[in-house]
Amino acid sequence: MLKKTWTRGLATLALVPMLALTACSAQGGKPADTAAGGSGGQVASTPRLKVALITHAAAGDTFWDIVRKGAEAAAAKDNVEILYTSDADAGRQAQLVQQAIDQKVDGIAVTLAKPDALKDALKKAVDAGIPVVTLNSGSDVSAKLGAFTHFGSDEKLAGEAVGAQLVSQGLKHPICVIQEQGNVALEQRCGGVKEKVPNTEILYVNGQDMTSVQSTATAKLQTTKDADVIIGLGAPFTLTVLKSIADAGSSAKVASFDLNGELAQDIVDGKVLFTVDQQPYLQGYGSIDAIWQNKVGGFRIGGGQPVLTGPAIVDKSNASDVLKFAQQGIR
Repeated sequence: MLKKTWTRGLATLALVPMLALTACSAQGGKPADTAAGGSGGQVASTPRLKVALITHAAAGDTFWDIVRKGAEAAAAKDNVEILYTSDADAGRQAQLVQQAIDQKVDGIAVTLAKPDALKDALKKAVDAGIPVVTLNSGSDVSAKLGAFTHFGSDEKLAGEAVGAQLVSQGLKHPICVIQEQGNVALEQRCGGVKEKVPNTEILYVNGQDMTSVQSTATAKLQTTKDADVIIGLGAPFTLTVLKSIADAGSSAKVASFDLNGELAQDIVDGKVLFTVDQQPYLQGYGSIDAIWQNKVGGFRIGGGQPVLTGPAIVDKSNASDVLKFAQQGIR
């Protein structure tokens, strides 16, 4: 069990070339006899659906591997073919939405890191009668852009949870590292930390260049001697920041958002204080399953409210329990 969780509302529950949606066909056993199907590891006997999963994933961010794994698990149960694409550029992500519309998919699951760039494309999807679910980012604008539900963590709440943890440990001068300027979810995370720890500084880095991330963080730590903790907003970035600590000869502690197997091990080993996990596997799984439920029964999970998959604190007290799942790529 996780040590702490925060919930609100209903508690249900690899870049791909831009010009071609790549199918991730879910495999499973023979179709179940019942219409709802999916029990006992069998594939639902409902008509095969084609669903586009479109994220803003950047190369090398292991977080999205976990999202995709959850989506593929739901697809295997629900007799769904996933067309997975991603682009860190918001304009090109909007083009991927348009491509999905042109392919007449049965549903679209999409992240909203930069919602203004996607609103026109999503309106076209809704106008075409394609059900839309959002995940990971954009919970506050999801319904306005036509999605019938959203799966993710409340990012401001997650940031406040991190800030509260820092306060409880007597830490007063955090550096919060944002790897993509303008990403609303990341800005909300650091904003939440700052709500609890007003002396929080924001450091922007180029998340698509880990060498640059390391050198920028090192330089900041060298010139900010009173910084007592640095926070990465994703596991790969936190692992890079650990190198910056060593390079700068800094005594600052390290905290994080999100999780992978290596980061979980570092928490067990005491190299990282804690991370706040938004449980991305559930985001991918819930998004695909919600579209299937909508198509086969007209159901709208969430009752008009976001379905929260986090935040949940993982620290030394529970990291060993989480580690085995993280090493399997599902946490």
